[in-house]
Amino acid sequence: MSDRQILLKTLLQQRHWQTYRTFCKEYDKAAKAVDSTLQGKWPSRAQLHRWLSGELKGLPYSDHCRVLETMFPGRTVEELFSPNGTQEATPKADAGPPKGAGHLAEICPAPQMADVTAVFSSRSAFAAAYPPPVLFDTAKEINAAGLSLNVLCQNYPDHRLKRLLENGTRIRCLFLDPKGTAIRARESEEGFDDDTLVTLTTLNISVMTRLRARLAPEAAELLEVRLYDETIRFNILIVDGATCVVQPYLPQARGVDSPTIVINDNTAADGLFPVFDQVFTSMWERSRPL
Repeated sequence: MSDRQILLKTLLQQRHWQTYRTFCKEYDKAAKAVDSTLQGKWPSRAQLHRWLSGELKGLPYSDHCRVLETMFPGRTVEELFSPNGTQEATPKADAGPPKGAGHLAEICPAPQMADVTAVFSSRSAFAAAYPPPVLFDTAKEINAAGLSLNVLCQNYPDHRLKRLLENGTRIRCLFLDPKGTAIRARESEEGFDDDTLVTLTTLNISVMTRLRARLAPEAAELLEVRLYDETIRFNILIVDGATCVVQPYLPQARGVDSPTIVINDNTAADGLFPVFDQVFTSMWERSRPL
């Protein structure tokens, strides 16, 4: 059994160009040197993943080939898409059958974390390590989907949100519909019988809509608020298309008590970022604007 990795993926990792955003930036630099009309015509995230996973049949289109050869001087595109070494994994001659979970470290000595960079037991533990100002103060794009979106609406001051929007930050908020059936189901699951989640979500929606009403038209257009009415599975926060914070909604547990996973986009890895980026996108497309 062999583990083969194409040279392009190895070179991106060596240069720390493996995030999609960084790859596109470096692609544009090379495209400008080749033909300025090729700037901005980098591959899609899914297309780049196919390149790096070895799923591509043949070679990319000729324009992509020209840019790639400029990004990596001295390398032909054929070399870039060729396997870069092989690591053979053979069992020890005297090894017996696995002896149970206690021997997992021997069976899998190098666990793969893909693009997961941190895991916290709860939202409060995450917030202590990643306070909202650290997450948002320099952000250019914030996408949030969940229930009440407290991290934006309650834990980050209005005046800072206003400043972000006036400086060109795009913010998209996807709330669970306070008039829908899914939020009632979640209230029942968490043991509330007094409209707690409905009231909180309605309040947070009004925080955002009032803020939008106070903005100049060009800034107001950058703040989008939408509603969805589906079984809630995740709280997803994506900042600048590079950092994703995910929480599952557990049975009979408040969101604040749920484990929190931090994922940093690493296009060269078979990671989770594209999965949750697509979850947000599909939910947003199915939602209704407010």
